[in-house]
Formats: sequence, structure tokens, C-alpha cells
Amino acid sequence: MSTDREIFGFRILARIGQGAASQLYAVQDPKTKQVWSLKHVMKNTEKDQRFIDQVEQEAAIGSKLDHANLRGTERIMRKRKRFKVVEVALLMELVDGTTLDQKLPDSQVDAVRLFVQVARALDHMHSRGFVHADIKPNNILITDDGSAKIIDLGQACKTGTIKKRVQGTPGYIAPEQGHQKEITPRTDIYNLGATMYWILTREVIPTVMPPKEDQEGLFAGAIDTSRVNAPVPPHEKNPTVHPLLSKQIMDCVSLEPIKRPESMAIVANRLEMIADLLENPPADIPISETGETTF
Repeated sequence: MSTDREIFGFRILARIGQGAASQLYAVQDPKTKQVWSLKHVMKNTEKDQRFIDQVEQEAAIGSKLDHANLRGTERIMRKRKRFKVVEVALLMELVDGTTLDQKLPDSQVDAVRLFVQVARALDHMHSRGFVHADIKPNNILITDDGSAKIIDLGQACKTGTIKKRVQGTPGYIAPEQGHQKEITPRTDIYNLGATMYWILTREVIPTVMPPKEDQEGLFAGAIDTSRVNAPVPPHEKNPTVHPLLSKQIMDCVSLEPIKRPESMAIVANRLEMIADLLENPPADIPISETGETTF
């Protein structure tokens, strides 16, 4: 690709990623010299309209958010032909980072501190009336200073949305996503719980849409929730995981939304408490009558 090629007047510096129908570039504004990330989508057939619509929604939601742990959205640019949009470009903050699945935390406490950042950013989204709906390790960038940045609002939606088609990632998708029910903040809580589980065990949890490579046979759609087994608690998979952290994750991935924590703020607060506990462990940990550690 020629480095002097332009899109919407921005000079392309490098191609840094791609999606189902999009290309992601690092670009530079020739006037200000500011460097940005630019998502580019072209409508070649009528089937591509949904990808145009997806970027439009991503821009609309991103413009209403302002949090240090969410990639910033600058503006959307459009090209029309016969009064119809045939090309869009979404200008975003360029984040110099590596996805969480490629840059794993050095310690359990580092992992929990990252989880707190992600939870706080999602709580900000929820306070503005939106759900991310696709939290997973490769939608979280880790910068050189250890900060987390949530990316890809392509599946984000208003709280209470019932989507016309199944959207989500096998191994992380919540039951209500797979069965096209109402998307709420508790959907993000499930997705985050599944993400935390993978980071600490390197295994995905059983979901209504398992990853294909983990299936002996392919399902035509989401399997019934009653057929989904509860995951093995993280501390049983990885004995170094603190029981309180394990319990928090298991609460997050409850199959029934009502049984998950009430809000992402509660999740973030509990994770902060766990991080403090890991850094400054007390001599004795409270034990419930059932023998489990308690908050």
C-alpha cells in the first residue's frame, strides 16, 4: 500500500487491522499533523448496508462517551452517490497498545487492576444508557503504561435493545444475546466475567454458543440455556486465583441475568476491594457458615 494514499483527505500511514467489511488505518491529518485511527467501510452491494449502519451507530454512541479507558471517537465522514451513503470513515483516537489476549498481566493483582479499569469504563457507558455487548480479551488494548482501553463499539447498543440478529462472540456471549432477548448492563457483566475467567484460566466458559473448535458438532443456532453447564470455578482451575475473585467471576457469569451483580459499579467496587486484599492480605479472611469466603 502506498504511504501517500489518502482517505477523506487523511494520509494513510499504515493498515493496522480489519473487520468483516472494514479496514482500520493509522492516518495523519495533513494540516494539523495529528495522528488518528480511521475505520473505513465501503458499500459495494446492498448486503454491505448493515456494515455502514453499524459504523453510523458506533459513531453515534462513541460521541456520547468520555472516559479515559474507552477509545475516543472524533467524528464520522460520509461520501454519497445519488443521495445515498456509499462510503464512511470513522475517525478515532489512535491507541498505541496490544490486545489483552496478546499482552497478559504479569500478576493476579495486575489483572484485577485492569479488570477494575474495564469495569469503570463500562459503568460509564451504562450511565449514558448504552451497553458494549462484545467485551472480550481482544477488544481491550493494553498500553505501555499498563492502562486499559476498550475498543470496538460495533455491537454497542442502547440499554434494553432486542437485536434483530444474534451478535456476540462464542465463548463470551451471554444467554440473552444468543437467544435475542433484551440487552442490558448485566449483559456486559456476563461478558466481562467470561473475559476475566479466560485471563485467569486460559479457558473459555461454557456458553450458549461455544467456539466451533470446541464442538464435536455444529449447532444451527444458540443452544438452550438449560444445556449449558456451569463453569468450573476459576480457583479450582488455577489454585493461585483468590477465592473471592473466583466467586466474583462466578457471580458475573450466572446464566440468569437477575442472579448477576446488580450493576457494573458494584463489580468494580468489589474488584477494587479484591485488588487491595491481594496487595495487603490480612492475617484472617472472613469465612461464611457454608465455608466460603465472603464480601
